Amino acid sequence: MSTDNVLLKGKMDRETLLANAEAIGKMAEAEAMEADKNGHLSDKVSQAMKEAEFHKLMKPKKYGGHSVNLTLYTEMIRTVARHSMAAAWLAYFYSAHEVWPAYLPPKGRDVVLGGDTLLADVVAPVGKVEKDGEGFRLYGQWNFCSGVLSSDWVGLGAMAELTEGEGPEYCLFVLPTSEVEIVRNWDTIGMRGTGSNGVLVEGIYVPPHMIVPAKNLFATGVPVGEDYDKNDPVYRMPFMPLFLLGFPAVSIGGIERLISIFQERTEKRVRVFKGGSNESKSGGSQRLLAELKIELAACLGLLDRYVQILDKWQEEGKNVVSDEEREEVFAIRGHIAAKTRDMAVKILTTLGGTAIYKGDPAELFTRDILAVSSHPNSLWEDSMAAYGRTLFGLPGDPVW
Repeated sequence: MSTDNVLLKGKMDRETLLANAEAIGKMAEAEAMEADKNGHLSDKVSQAMKEAEFHKLMKPKKYGGHSVNLTLYTEMIRTVARHSMAAAWLAYFYSAHEVWPAYLPPKGRDVVLGGDTLLADVVAPVGKVEKDGEGFRLYGQWNFCSGVLSSDWVGLGAMAELTEGEGPEYCLFVLPTSEVEIVRNWDTIGMRGTGSNGVLVEGIYVPPHMIVPAKNLFATGVPVGEDYDKNDPVYRMPFMPLFLLGFPAVSIGGIERLISIFQERTEKRVRVFKGGSNESKSGGSQRLLAELKIELAACLGLLDRYVQILDKWQEEGKNVVSDEEREEVFAIRGHIAAKTRDMAVKILTTLGGTAIYKGDPAELFTRDILAVSSHPNSLWEDSMAAYGRTLFGLPGDPVW
């Protein structure tokens, strides 16, 4: 599908990547309300991301990946999010989903990463399995599968006994999307354009080379069967903190747009019930704008801190970290999610009645920010409790 030459091709430098992020963001914004109504963005947007090679940003170099600088990466996601948080979510996920297949056995890596494809996943281990020869048959329904409508592969979580006598362990099973049934149940308050529908699987066979044991992702940081480039950046950072980096970038991009909407409208707003006064002269709105700007700066500083931590781990080749180290970045995600959520609510309620109409950008961005803040890896209460436990030498969260 053509993207009408809106994308720059052939380079992966900062200027090109940010220009393409801007173009894709504008493309998604043009269909934002249609996507919100339909529960998914059009294939045109996903195809544009693919043509711009966003899905290769974190892919191992062996398979054509670009190993983009993480500061630039988060800037790209924020750029898309300032136009469409749903599109930014997909741009982030299509790139981050190239990380976990890098831990498959070598044959599986070649199959999944060797092609020019898009990937989706639901990591929650809610499926059931039956042993069938060397592999397994997979059963179950997984919800919240972002981008599955445009994906070629899908990774799904389940517990399985890979080695007889060792008991079940958490695994990710990789299947062609063409073999699963998509359950169109994505009807939510926000982030509707992500098309995060359910996936139903009824006995599909998954061979051993298409299974990733979670211990390789979380505990050892080494792919199954090894045979990998230890100097590739994707293998030099802990999986989960890297995989979740895009969440705060999406939220910050959305709140950046909301703050700009608030300032623009407040400068023009006339308050009928306040004698026709201009709202920009109101001390309340002045204080709120100042608060929003400072809170945004604080969130950006925390995102920089997150990236600096990952960069340091990458430099050291530290693919497994302590609970305290891991939970610090969880706390950063939780704090940014809570702050952007609270800022969004303040903006919407302060702007007044005109901002609450369906289809108004302020209304849409607020709903999207609320939806992102509800993700379990972004929950303020859980993240602070987990980080606090580790500061006292106790175990952290089992996943995040």
